[in-house]
Amino acid sequence: MTLVSLGVATAVYVVYATHSASGPSGGSSIGLAFGIIGSACMVFAGLLAARKKVPVWRLGRAQTWMRGHLWLGLLSLPLICFHAGFRFGGLLTTVLMILLIVVVASGIFGAALQHYMPTIVTERVTMETIFEQIGDIRAQLIAEADEMVDAMCGPPSLELAAVAKIMPVGGAMVPDASGGTLPLRKFYSGELRPFLRNENKVSAPLADETKAAAMFDGLRTLLPGNLHETIDNLEQICEEERQLRRQITFHHWLHGWLMLHVPLSLALLLLGCAHAIMALHY
Repeated sequence: MTLVSLGVATAVYVVYATHSASGPSGGSSIGLAFGIIGSACMVFAGLLAARKKVPVWRLGRAQTWMRGHLWLGLLSLPLICFHAGFRFGGLLTTVLMILLIVVVASGIFGAALQHYMPTIVTERVTMETIFEQIGDIRAQLIAEADEMVDAMCGPPSLELAAVAKIMPVGGAMVPDASGGTLPLRKFYSGELRPFLRNENKVSAPLADETKAAAMFDGLRTLLPGNLHETIDNLEQICEEERQLRRQITFHHWLHGWLMLHVPLSLALLLLGCAHAIMALHY
C-alpha cells in the first residue's frame, strides 16, 4: 500500500513539475496537498508514542500502529520533498528537512535493530534473563563464587598468612597456610571478583573468551587436581557474567536509539506546526 501511494505521488509530482511554468512550489495547490498529506503522515507516526503513554488509548492492534508508524513515517519524507520541490529554502525549512531526514534514518535504524537483534541475542546470549533482574543475578553469581573460593581457600584473611609460603620462626619455615590454594585466592581477588563486580576501569582480560580460557588453563597448572572442578565452576560463572554484559550491551543498542529518535521527532512536529502557521499567516 505504501509503495503504491509513493508511486502515485511520484507520478503526480513528475507531471506537476514538468508542466509548472515557474517550477514546483510549496505554495501551489498541489504543493500544499503534498505538504498536508506528508504532515498528516508525520502526525500519525507521532501518535504512536501518545498511544503508548496513555493507557486508555488502545484503538486498534499495536502491530498495526507500529507498521503504520514505520511506513507512513517513511512515506512522509518523499511527500515533504515533493512539497518543497526538493529545495531546502530558508533557515526554518532547512532545519525541518534535516530533522526529517535524521528522524526517518534513525527510525529505519531502530526498525532494523528490532528485526535482527532478537536473533543475535538468541545466538550470543544462550542464558538470557529478564533485564531488570540482571543486578540480582550478578549478586547471586558473586555470592556463589565467594562461597566456592572460601570453601577451598578458607576466609580471605588466610591470604595474608599464606604469602610467600615462608615465615622464619626460630630458624624453621612455616608451611603454606593456604594448603596450596594461594594462586586461586590471588586470581579470584585480583581478577575474577572485580570482573564479576564490574569494577574494571578498562576492558578486563576475562571479558575476552580466548584470554579468559588461557587464564583459567594457566590457573589449572598451578593448582592440584582436586581443585580443578572448582576452577571449572568459576569459569562457568565467568561465562555467565560475559553473557550478562552482552545482554546489557544489546539492550542499550535496542533502546538507546530512541534517545535520539523521540526528542528529534517531537522537535520536528513542533517546528512543522510553526512552519505551517507562518506559511498560512504570511
